[in-house]
Amino acid sequence: MQKMNRVQVIAVTGGKGGVGKTNITLNMASAMAAQGKRVMVLDADLGLANVDVLLGIRVRHNLSHVLRGECTLDEVMVEGPQGIRIIPATSGNQSMTELSPLEHVSLIRAFSEMRTPVDVLLVDTAAGISDMVLSFARASQEVLVVVCDEPTSITDAYALIKLLSREHGVFRFKIVANMVRSQREGMELFAKLTRVTDKFLDASLELVSCIPFDGNLRMAVRRQSLVVNQYPKSPSAMAIRALAAKALNWPTPHRAEGHLQFFVERLLANPVAEQDVRG
Repeated sequence: MQKMNRVQVIAVTGGKGGVGKTNITLNMASAMAAQGKRVMVLDADLGLANVDVLLGIRVRHNLSHVLRGECTLDEVMVEGPQGIRIIPATSGNQSMTELSPLEHVSLIRAFSEMRTPVDVLLVDTAAGISDMVLSFARASQEVLVVVCDEPTSITDAYALIKLLSREHGVFRFKIVANMVRSQREGMELFAKLTRVTDKFLDASLELVSCIPFDGNLRMAVRRQSLVVNQYPKSPSAMAIRALAAKALNWPTPHRAEGHLQFFVERLLANPVAEQDVRG
């Protein structure tokens, strides 16, 4: 039988825009790559992509070219910090936010044909609760919800969790309290969210990180770099590295689970480049 390459797939989402999920995704990816993992980031904000902008990377092709059959996923990938592989999406393309069933199939097929080896796939979803956001969340093994201490952020995170748990069978969520002034503030933010989820939803929430408000992160963004690389000893960098290390220890399933399975099924079934060992 073949030795299987078990891939960890994490969707980073938040419900509301502006909560810092793309920054967290990219910094986590770089921190994981620094630990020797082969990390891929999928920019799943298909209409308002910004991963390449945040890193100052110029891309020639993106997911729209894949869907049109002009390129493969391997051909549109670009390299980011620490050698992370990035699958760029499009910006300002309304049609990409409303994929037809046939285009969904094309995207699944594109992943089934991908040849680039990967240990961890981080999916940076769009803001809101569109069908595409829900699809990517359902397809992932872990859903990381980024929340800020703002009423709209808490309300939107609750709406996302409610929809995923009640209608899509996703019941476990890992929460990141972002841009908090202290660990205590992060725990209080988590308590605000769980007060409503515990009362109304059948969902399990776990606070996995409190990332402090940090001017160094903003300076890194202005420089189109990542805080874990630019300011490695800053409070936000240390918190994100700790989150990345924790995430690498989350269990990966032996087989694809969930409803959609999507690219996860293909990734979990991707054989390591070794000869068959027959018993």
